[in-house]
Amino acid sequence: MKQVLRFNKVIKSIIIAGDLCILNAVFITVYYMMNITTLGITFANSLPQLSVLLNLVYLLCNYSKGIVLHRRLVRPDHIIMRAVRNTFFHAVVFISLISLADFGNLSARFFVLFYSFFLIILIAYRLLFRHLLKSYRRRGGNSRTVVLVGNGENMIELHHELTDDPTSGFNVIGYFADTYSTHYPDTCRYLGQPAEVVPYLEHNNTEHVYCGLTSSHSKEIVPIINYCENHLIHFYSVPNVRNYLKRRMHLELIGNVPVLDIRQEPLAQPENRLAKRLFDIVFSLLFLCTIFPIIFIIIGLAIKITSPGPIFFKQKRSGEEGKEFWCYKFRSMRVNKDSDKVQATQNDPRKTRLGNFIRKTSIDELPQFINVLLGDMSVVGPRPHMLKHTEEYSKLIDKYMVRHLVKPGITGWAQINGFRGETKELWQMEGRVERDIWYLEHWTFMLDLYIIYKTVRNAIRGEKEAY
Repeated sequence: MKQVLRFNKVIKSIIIAGDLCILNAVFITVYYMMNITTLGITFANSLPQLSVLLNLVYLLCNYSKGIVLHRRLVRPDHIIMRAVRNTFFHAVVFISLISLADFGNLSARFFVLFYSFFLIILIAYRLLFRHLLKSYRRRGGNSRTVVLVGNGENMIELHHELTDDPTSGFNVIGYFADTYSTHYPDTCRYLGQPAEVVPYLEHNNTEHVYCGLTSSHSKEIVPIINYCENHLIHFYSVPNVRNYLKRRMHLELIGNVPVLDIRQEPLAQPENRLAKRLFDIVFSLLFLCTIFPIIFIIIGLAIKITSPGPIFFKQKRSGEEGKEFWCYKFRSMRVNKDSDKVQATQNDPRKTRLGNFIRKTSIDELPQFINVLLGDMSVVGPRPHMLKHTEEYSKLIDKYMVRHLVKPGITGWAQINGFRGETKELWQMEGRVERDIWYLEHWTFMLDLYIIYKTVRNAIRGEKEAY
């Protein structure tokens, strides 16, 4: 146990040391590069002070956010997101302190170059380090000895989670239960009754005990907990709720009472909401100030020439928490009284001559970047539905309203997986809702970027479902 803890401390130290080397190397390189090319930096012997401040701020940011590379189960997108988040906070704090102190005039170009290079190299370094650590654990290094107590469905599933990936570094010795279980694989030995756990721990090196016994086994559970706490063994209680809750859950404490949140929402965390909102603002501003004016002139003229009526079509849609908002689109249909009630179909007679093209290429959706900038929508999220559809489908589809826990988006996980366009049958809308819920439960910044990439690619190719 002590050896593993020491190893993890060494890993953390190496990671931080590597981060600091990259940080200082990139900073000094960009610093002198821009001085040599006279790009507006006019420092007077301020490099030593800046370097000290640079490193102190980085250590502070990593102390508050922590290092996760050494953990057993960490996804690559978590590593990337943690690096992006730490770099963002470092930039905010470091630039703020420099602006308050008298360090001369650093140009915006300096910070853009510095943080861009640093973030790219940092992510590459951490992913490489994680790969090397996983390879080491695959060969048996830095492993943790695990014993399971119980043979319920939750424990069988836990065994698979611990052992399916050999790079996680868990060595499951066996299990204790009232009876032998055929559900465990042959490689997981039956070690005896729950009452025999403590004698086993006394004579065998064990670092983790996962217990799935119910409260009716309190006579066996309490001695196990007491022994573990007195001998530096990690004890984990595994609640048996997987038989009726087949999803990721989040543990919270209300006072001293543990409560399981049945739906984990990454966007419920303030830092994630902030990151997503900042991306929405920057992305929408860049689009609206560069590409959109050209598209507006071309498409606007084409709409006016091919059909009488306004360039934009606006319609009330259901947004976050069910709030109504005006959703904007380029008008692809003739002005009609059924626009708020009837969904567009493949051969809809209401479509204009230009309508098929702008719907097929998703150009009609581009004015929704205005909604994104206003805060009604996000670039990525569940598509907003007409109020009439929200009212109808909320009665027909179980958990339909869950999709409204986040802001609606211009594109989404459902859309890149084929669930867009007309929903002729109920199962099509059910599939869309299922994928919308999956998105809000598994959101990551990298997932948003992937969805944007797939959306652009599909738009260029032309989508069969878009009509």
